[in-house]
Order: sequence, then C-alpha cells, then structure tokens
Amino acid sequence: MRSGSLISSFGYAIQGVWYALRTQRNMRIHAAAAVVVIIAAALLHLSWMRWVVLLLAITLVMVMELMNTALESVVDLASPEIHPLAKAAKDTAAGAVLLASVFALVAGIIVFYRPLADLLGSGG
Repeated sequence: MRSGSLISSFGYAIQGVWYALRTQRNMRIHAAAAVVVIIAAALLHLSWMRWVVLLLAITLVMVMELMNTALESVVDLASPEIHPLAKAAKDTAAGAVLLASVFALVAGIIVFYRPLADLLGSGG
C-alpha cells in the first residue's frame, strides 16, 4: 500500500459523507434525528445495550442514505433521461432507506419505552 493511501481513503470517505449532508435533505433530517436520539439517550442514562441498539439503528439508516445517494448519482450519470430501469433502481434504493428508517423507529420506541415510562411514572 502506498504511503498516504489509507489516509487518502479516509479523506475520500469523509468527503462522501459531507457531500451527502450538504446536498441531501433526507440525510440532514436523519442526522438531526440521530442527534436528538443521542441527546435523549444520554439524558436518560440508558444502559450500554440500549446504546448499542440505538447506534446500530442510526448507523443503518445513515449507511442506507449514503448508498441511496451514491446509487442516485450513478443512475443520473448513466441515464440522464427518464428510463423505467433508472426509476426502478432509484425507487428500490429509496425503499431500502424507508425500511431502515422504519426499523430504527421501532427500535427507538422499544429502547425508549421503559426508561420514559419509568421517568413519567415516577412523577418526573
């Protein structure tokens, strides 16, 4: 491996994440939701296992959104005109993001339910 190539790879990866955050509204929405979830988890002093579930769910959604952005970019490059296969590729990638987001929502409800119920039930 050439000197600096690993560092360059990380740099390119970070550029990709920043590109998605700058250009994709849904990526910004997911990032904002992740920040809210992380703050809530910290305030509720969740167990490490609950943290693991939340971080896996957050990561899954963000990874799916990055893959969706990459696929949309490649499809736009390869097929600038409207084509049924281009639509199918984009819709399928968006569906993956939707499924990941629904999973994250359900996981979040499960993770936060008991701590919030305990907090509210204790008069706090």
